[in-house]
Amino acid sequence: MYDVVALGELLIDFTPNGKSEKGCNMFEQNPGGAPANVLALLAKLGKKTAFIGKVGEDQFGLFLKNTLKNLNIDTTGLALSKEFNTTLAFVHLNDNGDRTFSFYRNPGADMMLTKDELRLDLIYNTKIFHFGSLSLTKEPAISATFKALDYAKAKDKLISYDPNLRPALWDNLDFAKAQITKGLYYADILKVSEEELLFITDISDMEKATRYLLDNYDIKFIFVTLGEKGCFYRYGDNYGIVEPFKVTPVDTTGAGDSFLGAVLYKLMDKDINNLPIDELIKIVRFASAVGALVTTKRGSLSIMPDLNSINNMLNK
Repeated sequence: MYDVVALGELLIDFTPNGKSEKGCNMFEQNPGGAPANVLALLAKLGKKTAFIGKVGEDQFGLFLKNTLKNLNIDTTGLALSKEFNTTLAFVHLNDNGDRTFSFYRNPGADMMLTKDELRLDLIYNTKIFHFGSLSLTKEPAISATFKALDYAKAKDKLISYDPNLRPALWDNLDFAKAQITKGLYYADILKVSEEELLFITDISDMEKATRYLLDNYDIKFIFVTLGEKGCFYRYGDNYGIVEPFKVTPVDTTGAGDSFLGAVLYKLMDKDINNLPIDELIKIVRFASAVGALVTTKRGSLSIMPDLNSINNMLNK
């Protein structure tokens, strides 16, 4: 039995790593992809995880597969493509460690996952199924993702969703909004940024926007990550903001993914229909500590903190 199975993109993040002698930017090859980052945190904390997706049968794809294996993430659901290359993302960081991206995905192998390549047995044998919106940008991955979601829903799995909006990867934002909205109907747990919440709801007030999501999509838990302003949460009629942990960020890549992974780590054995609010606040603090720690190092998938590091942060 798995604790969490995730479907989506697995790619290479080329992260800035100084300048060459000639003054040119140098980039470090790091494994990445939001759903894989979620699993990486969970695997680091001792949970049993599996990944469903597709990479190229190239040096990058084989590197990614080996990385997952080394992190104890099951790769039986990872397809290899001889026809399509592994997706590449170049990460550009400003002085605060915040990111912009340049993607090489025309198409990338992750977009070409088919329904026939799905390992539904992995979903059948998990407590939580997690997905993001980047597998909803193009066919055949769109159909594969919704087949997996329909199956997970029919098997009464807890479903986690991170819309993870990357405008550059969509043909147009109207289509992006329509696809991301379809995903909301499946979600029990939703993690969004402040910008994504506004994009989805067209409501700038977080209290009203999350109430709209609750009323229209019956989402049990909503977490709005606010960076240096902390995290807004909603659970039924209960909502509030949990203050952030203060760190000096180096690279914010993977911070939101690790936050969500930490939330799933804490929620998977709880009664999600009857969770005391003080316990939920403790969960958000735990997840916020994880997200803060991840920003202090470059990369994402391979630098997830262990439980001792998280507890040290909480005790500060």
